[in-house]
Amino acid sequence: MRTDNDSWDIKTSVGSTALFVAAARALEAQKPDPAAVDPYAEVFCRAVGGEWADLLDGGAPDHPLKTEFGEHFVNFQGARTRYFDTYFQAAAAAGVRQIVLLAAGLDSRGYRLTWPDGTVVYELDQPRVLEFKREVLAAHGDTPTTERREVAVDLRNDWPQALRDNGFDPSKPSAFIAEGLLIYLPADAQHQLFAGIDSLAAPGSHLAVEEAVPLDADVFEAKREEERAAGDEDTFFTLVYNEQHAPAHEWFGHRGWRSVATPLPSQLRSLDRPVPDPESEAGAMTGNISLVSAIKN
Repeated sequence: MRTDNDSWDIKTSVGSTALFVAAARALEAQKPDPAAVDPYAEVFCRAVGGEWADLLDGGAPDHPLKTEFGEHFVNFQGARTRYFDTYFQAAAAAGVRQIVLLAAGLDSRGYRLTWPDGTVVYELDQPRVLEFKREVLAAHGDTPTTERREVAVDLRNDWPQALRDNGFDPSKPSAFIAEGLLIYLPADAQHQLFAGIDSLAAPGSHLAVEEAVPLDADVFEAKREEERAAGDEDTFFTLVYNEQHAPAHEWFGHRGWRSVATPLPSQLRSLDRPVPDPESEAGAMTGNISLVSAIKN
């Protein structure tokens, strides 16, 4: 179970979810018509080895990504990655040169996207997660495509000050992303995150957020009990908070941001990816997720 000051590396607790997502992105990249290609997702999985490497070679038959739910989850990650890649391309084209990856995890955009001259990518996350990424990609012979600055900080603490301490200039436009993050924060920490972004964002700044509507409390607790009964550790419902401070598009919209929320099923349809039955486990996941982008007036 989560605690107020818990921490993790890439193989434990919240960190392990980054590996799950990376594996999904790697499987998406193997398709004949991938929605997005992240070549470093496979590098991370093979660095960890075991079932994560076997999965990419057609093994690990009992892995959750080999189930019907897993197939939809891979589609979800392909669609989500495509959405946020496009978001960053638009922000860069608009002249933004400060990129802030909140809970960067195994996000490799500082290595795989082409950035205009003068761009600085700030990656905020737990120190051991950042260390893993840096060491794996260096050993693989990869270097960032622009200046990359690691900011080792827990987002439940004063991350805006840590960001400023690493050279971030609040007077200049920036582009923030909170991808796959909010569900791992309690509501008060979500509020702190939103307020921190708003306080640091100059006019013309961009924001992208993935958000999910909380489940009914009884349904959520039943899911947790099901995982406990199975004896699993570091499983989804033991790691997330079933809380929402406020819908991102509304919260930022009330504070001078022009925001648009795209339901995940709509994003899947736009890429000719199947939308799971709403009554299925995958349908319950995708049906309550929205991808939000905003620009500060």
